[in-house]
Amino acid sequence: MSLSTDLPSTRPYLIRALYDWCTDNGFTPYVAVYVDGTVQVPREHVKNNEIVLNISFDATSALKLGNEFIEFRARFGGTAREIMVPIDRVIAIYARENGQGMAFPNPAQQAGASAGGPAAALPLMAAAEPDKPAVGDGDNKIVPLTQGSSAHAGDDGEPPKPPAGPRPALKRVK
Repeated sequence: MSLSTDLPSTRPYLIRALYDWCTDNGFTPYVAVYVDGTVQVPREHVKNNEIVLNISFDATSALKLGNEFIEFRARFGGTAREIMVPIDRVIAIYARENGQGMAFPNPAQQAGASAGGPAAALPLMAAAEPDKPAVGDGDNKIVPLTQGSSAHAGDDGEPPKPPAGPRPALKRVK
């Protein structure tokens, strides 16, 4: 029996830690969610099987960041909705203001990786940050969304270069 099957997933603990980091530093925590039949969200706001949710104190009520689900109530277009997201459907948690956070494997790509072996998940990890190894507990590979300060400097001591291309725009979903 392998060690990774004996231990619970690290994903809910990392989500709670990054949520706390965001709120402690005055940032707005957002989660990107892969939407399938197990996710309870307003379907009219889902695009390409994904939705981005603001999980800040101001945007939610009765927020529970559990080991199995993220649950809360929020308003979408003025209508109160019950939201329930299985933890394994969270594909990223990050701060709206600076984009710092963590990305997790997309369940749709993970299913393809199961059929194609572990190497099938590598393109996702390589696309996120090709020069940094992924960290995780076997099934949950974690890759930083953005490179932070000089703590992530390369071997030569130089700070990392910012990503090329236009800055991504976020749509606020309430």
